[in-house]
Amino acid sequence: MIGEGIIAVWKPVGMSSHDVINRVRRASGIRTVGHAGTLDPLARGVLVIGVGRTATRQLAVEVQKEKEYVTTVRLGITSSTDDEEGEKTPQAVPAIPLLEEVEAAVRKFVGEIMQIPPIYSALKIKGMPAYAYAREGKDLAMAARPVIIKEIEVLSYKYPDIRVRAVTGAGVYIRSLARDIGAALGTGAYMADLERTRVGEFTKNECFQL
Repeated sequence: MIGEGIIAVWKPVGMSSHDVINRVRRASGIRTVGHAGTLDPLARGVLVIGVGRTATRQLAVEVQKEKEYVTTVRLGITSSTDDEEGEKTPQAVPAIPLLEEVEAAVRKFVGEIMQIPPIYSALKIKGMPAYAYAREGKDLAMAARPVIIKEIEVLSYKYPDIRVRAVTGAGVYIRSLARDIGAALGTGAYMADLERTRVGEFTKNECFQL
C-alpha cells in the first residue's frame, strides 16, 4: 500500500507521466498526487511522485535535484520533435565521424551551456505548453536558456548510434542535447532512446514497480 510522502516509480515505456499519477492515485486512495519532472511516453525510468498535500508541496525541491540519464543519440537523421515520435528527415553526411570526433563533440556540452528547448515540450509559453502551439502549426521561437550538464561520457559508438550517459542539473532537455550533438558533428541527430536512471537519491532500486 502506498501512503503519503515522496516516492519514486519506475515508469515503463508507453505510459505518460500522467498515467503513472493515475495509477498511484488508485493504489494509494489519495487524490492529491503530483510528479517532479515529466518523462515522455517513449522514455522509461525514475519518476519522483508526491503523494498527499504536504508531499506535493515539496516537489519544487525535488525538481531541482540532480538527474542522470542514459540516451541513444542517432546521427544522420533529424526529427521534428527531436525524438523518435517526430517526422524524420535524413541528412547528408559527407563523412562518418570517428570515435575521437564524437567524444570531442560530446565533451563540449559539459558545464553551463545555453540550450534551446524542443518546440514539442511541456514548457509553458504565455500559459500554454509549447507543444500546443506546435500542434496548431504556429511559428514559435524558443528562447535559449542556461542549463548545467555536470558529466557526459560516451558509453559506446557504432554509427549511427552514440550511447551517452549524462548527469544534469534541473531543466535540461536530453532531446535538445541529442539534437545539438548532431549539429556539432555536422550530421544532424535525434534522441532515439531515453532512460532516466537517477533523480537525486532515487535509483531503480528505490522505485515502486508498476
